[in-house]
Amino acid sequence: MSGTSTDTVTALLERWRSGDKAALGQLIPLLYTELRKVAHRQLRNERFEHTLESKALVHEAYLRLVDQQPAFVENRNHFVGIASTLMRQVLVDHARQLRAAKRDGGCRIDLTGALDMPLPQDVNVVEIDNALNALATLDARQARIVEMRFFGGLSIEDTARVIGISPATVKREWVTARAWLTRELGPAATT
Repeated sequence: MSGTSTDTVTALLERWRSGDKAALGQLIPLLYTELRKVAHRQLRNERFEHTLESKALVHEAYLRLVDQQPAFVENRNHFVGIASTLMRQVLVDHARQLRAAKRDGGCRIDLTGALDMPLPQDVNVVEIDNALNALATLDARQARIVEMRFFGGLSIEDTARVIGISPATVKREWVTARAWLTRELGPAATT
């Protein structure tokens, strides 16, 4: 992204934070390609016949952003992290609706290599959300790191900037969170 685009994004984020809802509408087209990549990455792990497409996932996240009070957003990476969290929530809500319609709902995602840890290949997206929520009660920062890295696709350095901690701390917490999730989502997740 060029310097002008970065300045434009920063200015729009500041306007949105100040309550200018139109700024969000101007911001999304500037970040649309990046948001589609995040959505595609999240959907890549979903079951093959999933009914949402990356475009629809971005639009659903946008609608949720419009409906809420503007959050404190530091920069482009922070905004993308927030959007990725909303996309995860959209996927979880979608999975829960399907589960309500049919017992398992077929809402399973393939996590092979996604978290760089050994997990059952077919873990339910609702189970992942439940595990992340449980992790958040134990350590909110570790849960946020998992969201940024796994769902947002942010690097260690970008995650550190968004959260406001050192890259070394992100690496350490990432290892701990992955170990905890491996235990949580282990063999019991497939039953």
